[in-house]
Amino acid sequence: MTSQLFDITRPITPALAVWPGDTPYSTEYLLRMDAGGSVNLSTITFSGHCGTHADAHFHYDPKGERLAEMSLDAYLGPATVIDLRESLPDGGAILPEHLAAVDLTRVRRLLVKSKASAVPDDRWDEQFVYLAPETAQLLVDIGLRLFGTDAPSVDPQESKTLTAHKTLRMGNISILEILQLRDVEPGEYELIALPLKTDNDGAPVRAVLRRDDEMMG
Repeated sequence: MTSQLFDITRPITPALAVWPGDTPYSTEYLLRMDAGGSVNLSTITFSGHCGTHADAHFHYDPKGERLAEMSLDAYLGPATVIDLRESLPDGGAILPEHLAAVDLTRVRRLLVKSKASAVPDDRWDEQFVYLAPETAQLLVDIGLRLFGTDAPSVDPQESKTLTAHKTLRMGNISILEILQLRDVEPGEYELIALPLKTDNDGAPVRAVLRRDDEMMG
């Protein structure tokens, strides 16, 4: 049996666009071999929500789990990719009717592909797709384990209440954001997207989808 791997991670570089006002990626070298050092040794600085990342419940709930406390099983296992570029070409709220063609009773990890996957790494687009509150509640009701999106957030950029985040939290649904799904077709995959074991509100992940011959039919 052969399998195909898809790297769905945005590369973290100084050029990577971040949420307005957030900390961008930067590197400072403590030792450099081209300057006489025995090794190259760097210190990196970036937001826990830089590039493709996992949100800890603590990000939007002061009593929620930090990433080191989050269950890993949500980030590993069967995942369904859907494409909403045609139904939401300009971004906006993902409504329940946008998921009507998906048999949600069979889905445990849902990944949404939208126009955001075509946005260059160095550009920020405020008009992204996000979950309407009733859609977030629907995902809780069907027992979803993880919701992933290529957009920067599951809530609109201007939101201060983070209603979708908090609704997903009530169902213990883990969140992945800023996935890169440009080269991924809709369908069934295995998701591998383990976050760093950090004691904070979010951290980058190296997200990969795997598809074997049986999944491809």
